[in-house]
Amino acid sequence: MFRDMEQWNRIRQRVLRDGVSIRQIQRETGLHHETIKKILACSTPPPFACGKREKPKMGAYVERIAAILQAERDEHIPQKQRHTAKRIFERLREEGYAGGYTQVKEAVRELRRTSQEVFVPLRHEPGEAQMDFGHALVKFQGELIKVAFFVMALPYSDALYVRAYPRECTETLQDGHAQAFAFFKGVPRRISYDNARTCVSQIIGAHARKLTDGFLQLQSHYLFREHFWPFLRLCGKHSLGASPG
Repeated sequence: MFRDMEQWNRIRQRVLRDGVSIRQIQRETGLHHETIKKILACSTPPPFACGKREKPKMGAYVERIAAILQAERDEHIPQKQRHTAKRIFERLREEGYAGGYTQVKEAVRELRRTSQEVFVPLRHEPGEAQMDFGHALVKFQGELIKVAFFVMALPYSDALYVRAYPRECTETLQDGHAQAFAFFKGVPRRISYDNARTCVSQIIGAHARKLTDGFLQLQSHYLFREHFWPFLRLCGKHSLGASPG
């Protein structure tokens, strides 16, 4: 049985949300008609016992590269004295990176290309939402504890939903969405996110993301479009609940 969660989600979105025919999906994917019907009938693949997965070689090292480049900019280091891709590769090897030089060089080039100061005015259309987790210390039953706040906002109308959870995890991500959609009495067409680990398992360059299975399951069920903030400096307020610019 076909079980690729990413493609499962994509097929459901194209047919159920965008109106693409099953025949067209068959031509594009080569999947059997009955397989596609099973995908459309259920938001997630049936459970199965998975084997050990190979650990991605880049993974969090993209964030490490971004941190090195950002530190150089913050300290105003002259261009000629900044890290070359080869030197960054050597540093990552010392920190445990097991991949090749080419991946590092491409990541450095992409991050440098997109790290220039770019100002993007934020505009929000009706039906768009933003979601994030925040954290705070609260006194509960006489004890000071740290809680996670699920926050979803509809910037066009300034509507806001907040719910507290014991921690930030896949379960609270999914439940928070369900509760927010019930509160708003509908599902936004598009939702913007930061790059939290509950949503993103790997950042691939400035714009591409490998999404977690938990997020893909959520999206496959509710059929909303996702949007993740790129490596840009945004113009004006970009916090949840901010009025559209």
